[in-house]
Amino acid sequence: MENVNISVGLDIGTTKIVAMIGLKNEYGKLEILGIGKAESLGVKRGVVNNLTQTTQSIQQAVNDAISSSGSEIDEVTVGIAGQHIRSLHHSDYITRDNADEVIEDSDIEKLIQQVHKLVMLPGEEIIHVIPQDFKVDGQTDVSEPVGMYGARLEANFHVVVGQITSIKNIGRCVKSSGLTLEGITLEPLASANAVLNQEEKEAGVALVDIGGGTTDLAIFKDGIIRHTAVIPFGGNVITEDIKEGCSIIEKQAELLKIKFGSAWPGENKDNEIVAIPGLRGREPKEISLKNLSKIIHARITEIIQQVYQEIKNYGHETPKGQLIGGIVLTGGGALLNHLKQLVEYETGMDTRIGRPNEHLAGDSDKVLQSPLYATAVGLIMEGIKLKESQVGKEVSEDKTEEKVNVVPIIDDKELIPESEEDVNKKNENKPTMIENITNRLKNFFDSID
Repeated sequence: MENVNISVGLDIGTTKIVAMIGLKNEYGKLEILGIGKAESLGVKRGVVNNLTQTTQSIQQAVNDAISSSGSEIDEVTVGIAGQHIRSLHHSDYITRDNADEVIEDSDIEKLIQQVHKLVMLPGEEIIHVIPQDFKVDGQTDVSEPVGMYGARLEANFHVVVGQITSIKNIGRCVKSSGLTLEGITLEPLASANAVLNQEEKEAGVALVDIGGGTTDLAIFKDGIIRHTAVIPFGGNVITEDIKEGCSIIEKQAELLKIKFGSAWPGENKDNEIVAIPGLRGREPKEISLKNLSKIIHARITEIIQQVYQEIKNYGHETPKGQLIGGIVLTGGGALLNHLKQLVEYETGMDTRIGRPNEHLAGDSDKVLQSPLYATAVGLIMEGIKLKESQVGKEVSEDKTEEKVNVVPIIDDKELIPESEEDVNKKNENKPTMIENITNRLKNFFDSID
């Protein structure tokens, strides 16, 4: 795919794997060219536990996307999630050699590299380091230290950690499917890009992505991601509870949850009954919708309480950490009836359902506007952004090379000093934070045998 405006998002979830091909049109909106879905058989709570089955599911989803779009797929942007992802906060500093020289990006990069050297638990490695705020010689709340003078540069960081083997297993499955990794990003960040606007991120907002195996939380404040967490429960445990509580098979339990499930038992009357076909000629089983809602309510309340505890741990109850934007629910679990009302009741925070429709072209299929596809849309957006960044970098390199090759014959005194030209070249080719994150994650996959 040569077109910089085309990208492929690959969402490897616990219940489903989605491959989505998108094109950025002249208005900056996404036109979805094709989509493929497959049941995710080898993933449990966001972690690959069967490489063969996961590879087959990826191939099926990709083939469906190719068939529906007529486009070939060779590069994909993949999301990383799962119960192995955790985050922590860390403060670190460096002492600069010369306090009379201005602080440069290289100083910040040196500080970030120092954080990457932190010793983690066995099998874990830092995959994402996000600066929160800086201190320069004791001066606090510095958002942009570049250009300032100082001897001691200090910062608070949000550090995301993951299991190396879990991340590499995703890479193995993608490569075994005959695909190349165009980019890698954390799924909560991809979902946030698809359903949140900049105003919400500035005001403070908690994105809650309820998937099949896990519930991912990402908190933004002042335009920066401040906290992430993974709750190891999702829609699958609700289905499991229905299966056990109603003594039915899993397929029937999932269908019941989707068609008749509610997070609020008071919405159902006592006489509302649904009949489930019996097994092999047995009598149909009658299920009370009120009892069904009570089962769902108990489990989803537990998930909400864990999410709210994480929000409080971040500091939502403090004046400085207050999330004015409230909670945004997305993911397949957000489709559960009356979930918005229950979240507002349990947390006291304004809540809305996050849909990716703001970034989709006006004539897009309404099915694609579902919270179910928020992560896939976000991954396409991330892939296009990375391509545009790479093209911009190549253009600047070409311009620099052209300046070097086409030099008029002039006096030595009129020549631009080499040092200044080197500085300009360095600034033009300096990688962005997104590229730094992507390159670091790609190193995991490049080291796969």
